[in-house]
Amino acid sequence: MTSKRILIIDDEPDIREIAKISLTITKQWQIFTAASGSEGVQMASSFQPDAILLDLIMPKPDGMTTLRELKQNHLTAEIPVILLTATAKLAMQSEYVQWEAKGILVKPFDPGMLGNQVEEILGWSNLTSSRNHCPKF
Repeated sequence: MTSKRILIIDDEPDIREIAKISLTITKQWQIFTAASGSEGVQMASSFQPDAILLDLIMPKPDGMTTLRELKQNHLTAEIPVILLTATAKLAMQSEYVQWEAKGILVKPFDPGMLGNQVEEILGWSNLTSSRNHCPKF
């Protein structure tokens, strides 16, 4: 089985590092990180990851702007995006769905469960629901 390539876009260095270590150790995935939405869109365009974990609350551009840019770019439109946030508002769920986000993972996440949660949201496994994320959209 080929290793998955995941891009983590988050302005918090600690979150990027914890997620990177977690997914590398638990799933042996190839992890790339970006500190801003602009950097993330550029990286996604050039190396085409299998999935993107995207923080919603970041300085300009914020996560929703970044999500829209990813989905409007023909090079990145088909890459599945999972939103990563500590402040997910269910009232905004229709906007997440409109821009084709696959689901939300709530911070703080359990590093030991992160890979399984990503697999579950994206349908990469047969796992049952985990407690730290909203259901798939």
